[in-house]
Amino acid sequence: MDESQFERVLGNAGQLALVFIGLLALLVALQSGQMFLAPVTLAIIIGLMFGPVADRLEAVGIPAALSAGLVVIALIAVILVGMALFAVPLSEWVARAPVMWQRLQEQLATLEGPLEAIGSFQAQVSGIFKDGNSMSVTVEDNAQVFTLAMLAPAIGAQILIFLASLYFFLATRDHIRISVLSLCVSRRMRWRTAHVFRDVEAKVSRYLISITIINSCVAVAVTLATWAIGMPSPLLWGALAGVLNYIPYVGQGVMILILLAVGLGTQTELTAILLPVACYVAINFTEGQIITPHFIGRTMTLNPFIIFLSITFWLWSWGPVGGLIAVPSLLIAQSLLLHALPSKPMMPKRPVRRTRNMTDREALLVNTAIAIREQSEEEAAPEQKDGEPQSERKEERMRPPEGTAPSGVERSA
Repeated sequence: MDESQFERVLGNAGQLALVFIGLLALLVALQSGQMFLAPVTLAIIIGLMFGPVADRLEAVGIPAALSAGLVVIALIAVILVGMALFAVPLSEWVARAPVMWQRLQEQLATLEGPLEAIGSFQAQVSGIFKDGNSMSVTVEDNAQVFTLAMLAPAIGAQILIFLASLYFFLATRDHIRISVLSLCVSRRMRWRTAHVFRDVEAKVSRYLISITIINSCVAVAVTLATWAIGMPSPLLWGALAGVLNYIPYVGQGVMILILLAVGLGTQTELTAILLPVACYVAINFTEGQIITPHFIGRTMTLNPFIIFLSITFWLWSWGPVGGLIAVPSLLIAQSLLLHALPSKPMMPKRPVRRTRNMTDREALLVNTAIAIREQSEEEAAPEQKDGEPQSERKEERMRPPEGTAPSGVERSA
């Protein structure tokens, strides 16, 4: 390895080290600034959703500050009405909690044998490592009350930060856009930045509005299904299913566990226990495989693995708030990358249309293969023009016909 290659390797290693250090600093900043960053980020995401609503109010003649205030007040009213409607059934289920826990213990009594085996094994292990010193654990009765009392001011502060950030973002979003565009030094950079603002607002707003309509339909379907099978408080389970559906994969899993726990605590037969779970799984399968792809469209389809990584990362960083902003943050990152690193789609001159017997993946692979072949032929065409076969054909065309002189005049007899 010569000196230039060694310097190149060191330069690449230094760049990778800087990227790694930057990612670590970002993780530390997200964890340390959760109190402030989480509500502000959620306010920006919700503000992008209600941006078109504020634009329509401003188009009527309402000032920006007043339109932002009306949007925030409407959001608060919807939240308060929802809390008032579901406070009564939720309190009833909280009152039923001791009875449900007793029935759940009865259902789990069949696992007493395996649990005793595990307990005996644990006692044997503790006997092996026992050193004669015993440790006592004291549980204070007021520990939960003290924890709630400590968390209440923090939750209240985050709610106030969210509402204030949402109002100021809606009222000043045009000024923010103009200020960012004024920092761009070139016309091309301003053009790309303006398209980033447009695409981010359009994609996030379209996604959140579409997913809100879909989740409302899921809530209605779950409410009707739980009412039809005779499950108490169907409105509560429908609303809970609609809210948890904002968090892909994780929300559905939590809802299944909740319905299973309620079934174990309220029913005795296996069919009655599993029926609410089966109804919810059927509704969720129909929504995920048919309704959501049709309404959201293939243009906003993201890789499920990337979505899962984003959800787990944001849940680990910011908890439930992170789960709500996981997919919108991916849409924002997608718009930034598409305009920062523009790439031309690989499509042939005459794309192959998708037939009934052809899947989207097969159509994409066929068009990609044709595009690669056309590109290779175009790259080989100049070389063929300069090569020997092309020169021989040119000489044949320039050679005079037989029986004529080199000048093209026929010879005399």
